[in-house]
Amino acid sequence: MSMKIGVLGAGAIGSTIGGHLAEAGFNVTLIDIWREHVESINSKGLHLFGVSGDRYIRVKATTSAKNLEKMDMVILSVKAYDTKVAIQSASNIFSKDTILISLQNGLIPQEDFRAIPGLKYIFRGVTNQGATVVGPGEVYHAGSGPTYIGDPSKMFTDKAKEAVDIFNKAGLEAYFEPDIDSIIWSKLLVNIGINAITAITRKKNEAVARLPELLEVMQLAVSEAMDIVNKLGIELMYKDPFTHIMNVALKTGNNKSSMLQDIERGRKTEIDYINGAIVRLGEELGIPTPINKVLTLLVRSLEYRNSLNT
Repeated sequence: MSMKIGVLGAGAIGSTIGGHLAEAGFNVTLIDIWREHVESINSKGLHLFGVSGDRYIRVKATTSAKNLEKMDMVILSVKAYDTKVAIQSASNIFSKDTILISLQNGLIPQEDFRAIPGLKYIFRGVTNQGATVVGPGEVYHAGSGPTYIGDPSKMFTDKAKEAVDIFNKAGLEAYFEPDIDSIIWSKLLVNIGINAITAITRKKNEAVARLPELLEVMQLAVSEAMDIVNKLGIELMYKDPFTHIMNVALKTGNNKSSMLQDIERGRKTEIDYINGAIVRLGEELGIPTPINKVLTLLVRSLEYRNSLNT
């Protein structure tokens, strides 16, 4: 009997990873509240096209986990603010031995993953897969990159390595990362430096590197985050965060950040788990974070404006 894998949140990344796992012969179920997306996948298959080829993948999809069996592994790829609700709504698919892997953006408190008592294998991951949902059942696989999975508890590394093996069997380049906090914070700093600024100004990523005023805002926001990184003793994957973030902004210059896309579509953003997380940690550690606080408040004001227009 093949391993049963549930994907909670079948957006761009969830669909891409779930599709690859299904192709590899794993028993995969995509779980997402977008009914049209689910219906299209069930009727025609998941249309995944881009760097990994162009094909329709037969994979099960559902809008509710209510009638599903216990899963051996659950991949969590919902928005950060939906973490608790998503896990609780799918509580019936978890057993004490289920492996939970978060492939989400932002700094999510570990207690958010403990919405189900007794869950032991809670792993964090960072993926460099790039994808976009272009329509119901249609996902463009824009770029392929490694996924890093680690065990924040440092207690179940063998289980985390099992998950890494599963990704690799599906052709998804993956590695076990002993210091997963380093990877998470390294990616977080990029999001801190780009996402809120582009969402507020409605500019594509390259503007952060090319416009002197926005570059200065990025440097100020990231400097505050670096004060926290240094206080916590976190070692980043790169030595010069400002140059790294500027290079990312240029390399992805024509892209719209996920936060800008959320604002344009009238959706809630993950600001509270990115710049807002820096504000919360700053308050706890006694480190001033005025720039990140202003960016957080401005993005929240855009969310509020969107809510008034719905």
